[in-house]
Amino acid sequence: MPRDGGRYFDGTLGDGGHARAILEASAPGGELAGCDLDPAAINRLESAFLPYGDRAHLFQRNFSEIDTICLMLGWKCLDGIFLDLGLSSPALDDAQRGFSFSKNGPLDMRFSPENPVTAHQIVNTYDAARLAGIIRTYGEERFARRIAERIVESRPITSTVQLSDLVCAAIPRRSWPERIHPATRTFQAIRIEVNAELGNLEVFLPRAASLLAKGGTLAIISFHSLEDRIVKQFFSSTRVTGASLRGLPPVEVPGAPKIKRLFSKPLSPSADELQRNPRSRSAHLRAARRVS
Repeated sequence: MPRDGGRYFDGTLGDGGHARAILEASAPGGELAGCDLDPAAINRLESAFLPYGDRAHLFQRNFSEIDTICLMLGWKCLDGIFLDLGLSSPALDDAQRGFSFSKNGPLDMRFSPENPVTAHQIVNTYDAARLAGIIRTYGEERFARRIAERIVESRPITSTVQLSDLVCAAIPRRSWPERIHPATRTFQAIRIEVNAELGNLEVFLPRAASLLAKGGTLAIISFHSLEDRIVKQFFSSTRVTGASLRGLPPVEVPGAPKIKRLFSKPLSPSADELQRNPRSRSAHLRAARRVS
């Protein structure tokens, strides 16, 4: 639990719900550094967080820059670090951001407008083999090759609905998934490629662990198996190493921070939470504490 006087980090501010809860729980003296790549989110929260005064420090940066942010603040360690890797509702509901296959909009999918890579560029310039590799690896989509070929044949593709329709047509109707839209995995894969999501997570984890104070907690909510697998492997390592992130055996590094999982299996939303927030259905929470 956050405590008075503690220092905390929220790397995915979104609409500010988690950050607000941390600030309230750590009152009156706890401080929070929060970041988000979306300038609109930062602008909203700068106004909303005015009542917290100098207890809230907001940055338009990637969470992988946690070490830079702490250096800017003069913070040597953190009592708690939090990530919610799901898309914020405001971003998902904005058709112009291009994240949703159910809302017609441009092929964008960028978390930050400063990112030079867009979904339009990937969809319209990558060759079929590269597209298929992305969709297969990041989307875990078994019809990746068929989808990639259909995309290349149908260029130029300019809208989310056009891409969604192409994906649906490429997957045999009898093989459509029961619980998710047929385009879900392809959109996920392209979004991950646009924003280099997995690479940023792999960079973040060892930096975050090294910044935890003894007894400090690192908690991460993930929404698909690729992210969850990276977090699980990292938390399962005896000590923080880059090798474990690449699927290699953990390597003991003298002086590296040691972290301990708080629970062996990820926590999932309760039935009550699912009723209040259906978008949380695939959420998995993992947490670990620094013990040395």
